Amino acid sequence: MKKYSIFGLLVWVLLVQGCKAVPVLPSRAPLKNLATKELVRTIDTRQPKVKNMRARIKAVYNDGKRKQTVVLQMRLEHEAKLWLSASMLIPIAKALITPEQIQFYEKFQKTSFSGDFEGLNAIFQTNFGFDELERLFLGAPVLNLKQGRWKRINHPDFYVLSPVLKGAQFTPSFFFDPTTFMLREQRVVFPGGATLTMRYPARQKIEDTPLPSLIQLSFFDGKQFQTLDLEYTRVDFPKKLTFPFQIPEGYKAIQTP
Repeated sequence: MKKYSIFGLLVWVLLVQGCKAVPVLPSRAPLKNLATKELVRTIDTRQPKVKNMRARIKAVYNDGKRKQTVVLQMRLEHEAKLWLSASMLIPIAKALITPEQIQFYEKFQKTSFSGDFEGLNAIFQTNFGFDELERLFLGAPVLNLKQGRWKRINHPDFYVLSPVLKGAQFTPSFFFDPTTFMLREQRVVFPGGATLTMRYPARQKIEDTPLPSLIQLSFFDGKQFQTLDLEYTRVDFPKKLTFPFQIPEGYKAIQTP
């Protein structure tokens, strides 16, 4: 049974206000004496919130040996469904992800997968779920800022937050712009030193909703460096969405260990 790296899985899937915030004024440099709780509340109010979202994404994968470009059609229903369709002139893969299930298939090898986050987390020693994946596409921290305790790490250019976790199997950190309080970068370090980095170098406002226009993902396992760039070329917020998906007959199912 084939075992995928976490970045490989991301490429697979991608291709194939509780409390009132205390006002914190923007500044060009991080404020040293700003209380962490105030910072967390302020950042949380700036995060994008959508009900339904549809996007066309140019995805470019590069592992140093080969570079591949595909077009992704994405449909998202908040906290419910994420649908992806990849094409290279012709459709090549589809995925449908819900909080309970992950399904996808690709047409080149005629393979498919159907499982849940629990099985995948067991492989990669994480506890990611649907919410974390949704936040990645929206340019928000993969962890909910309203939950848990946070510590601030000094940095000359960004507000950097990291959760206080006991017995954590991975270590995340989040870099926020001191002027906009929007996420600029998030990193996850896994056991053994492998690192997944998600950068948001460019943003756009669609109907007053701040969203990334470019997401740069990179994964380094100590041996190989892989990147995946996601450029949003079209975004809108339809009132209703459909999520057509059915694994074709005869496709070989990929099994997790």
